[in-house]
Amino acid sequence: MASRVVHFEIPSEDPESAARFYTSAFGWQIQKWDGPQEYWLVDTGEGEPGINGGIMRRGGPFDRVINTVNVEDVDGSTRRVQELGGTLVGEKLTIPNIGYLQYAQDPDGNVFGMMQPITAPVKS
Repeated sequence: MASRVVHFEIPSEDPESAARFYTSAFGWQIQKWDGPQEYWLVDTGEGEPGINGGIMRRGGPFDRVINTVNVEDVDGSTRRVQELGGTLVGEKLTIPNIGYLQYAQDPDGNVFGMMQPITAPVKS
């Protein structure tokens, strides 16, 4: 499996306002996620090349656009990133029914995510 960018996140001081902006500017379909975090899911459309993403409240290391890469094994990818001089940002997260997510920073300070999708529901 190739490790491709599969998701983006846009930080915002006012996520609801950002959602209105991107909906008006590009016709994206954006809805608030019914999960444990304040998060808006972004559907950029179908039938054309591209990825979907999210909008989150700005804060901490999440003050810039973040791309998330699909990986087969988040723990193995985390070890490899660290071997190559990257550092972890926070703890590995379990996103129920979605997968395992670890944020990291490359040697230049760019934050990115690594997502290991799951196929069976995760019990929370």
